[in-house]
Amino acid sequence: MFSSRGARLRATAALATAAMLALAGCGGGNGDAGDDGATGGGGGGDEPIRVGFSQLGAESGWRTANTESVQASLSEENGIELTFVDAQQKQENQIRALRDFVSQDMDVIAFSPVIETGWDQVLQEIKDAGIPVVLVDRTVETTVEDPFVTWIGSDFRAEGVTAGEWVAENHPDAQIFELQGTMGSGAQVDRQDGFREVVGDQVIGEASGNFTRAEGRTAVEAALQAYPNMDFIFAHNDDMGLGAIEAIEAAGMKPGEDITIVTVDAVKDGLQALVDGKFNYVVECNPVFGDQLAELISKVHAGEEVPEQTFVEESAFDQTITQEFVDERPY
Repeated sequence: MFSSRGARLRATAALATAAMLALAGCGGGNGDAGDDGATGGGGGGDEPIRVGFSQLGAESGWRTANTESVQASLSEENGIELTFVDAQQKQENQIRALRDFVSQDMDVIAFSPVIETGWDQVLQEIKDAGIPVVLVDRTVETTVEDPFVTWIGSDFRAEGVTAGEWVAENHPDAQIFELQGTMGSGAQVDRQDGFREVVGDQVIGEASGNFTRAEGRTAVEAALQAYPNMDFIFAHNDDMGLGAIEAIEAAGMKPGEDITIVTVDAVKDGLQALVDGKFNYVVECNPVFGDQLAELISKVHAGEEVPEQTFVEESAFDQTITQEFVDERPY
């Protein structure tokens, strides 16, 4: 079983040659049925690559930016005919979309899994159909042998480590409440593991905000009552951190001063909160990698060798960033 990102992706590399041989023989919207895709031709006069992409949802500014990047790059101009389905953060919708892609005999299937587990049956169906899979952003844990060809996205564990190291250096005595993302998702699991590897003994409480602003606020409202000594929040994404700001201000306190806030994403709203002094540190999770995904899909379809994993380039920001930097941010 693939029990961690590193193990899963290393296993993929060992099976890459066999996967490529299999590939050589292969030819938002509404989460329930709606396809919100582009059609087209291109690819130097060849038939376009028919790609089914299942996005997990639109839960945050990061996800919206990622969707825009994917849809812009998986385009007619790049020789791709895209069928795009938004799963609305429901695994059952995503599994239904993947089965629809199989029935449509897509050339390549790509998806960002809502959570890590529960994919065995549908991944086996895709494998039996001989359709290569590209995982995007998040990973899966499955007993299916060689379930995907390659993965592209962020190093979630490294993001958690980066956040933890900032805490250790700047707030070594912090009493931390960890505001987690969707439980069981790759981002939640790996960011938590990386963060707690560094400062796990300082975490006094935790709750999931499901990566949304509204649920982040609700979780922090409860945390303020349950953990009166907490003076630090680590939020697994900007949107939950923004919800935390609302809860802290409603309680008559100052975010960024009375309670230090570190988040992950670095979307424009998050960086604006950093400039405004309400966030203290933001670790980037870059959503704009549609061009890299399009290139990867083209290589997979052509049967070319591809890397087992592709990490997107990322950084981190503190309160020294300027308003000009935020205003020029593309997402």
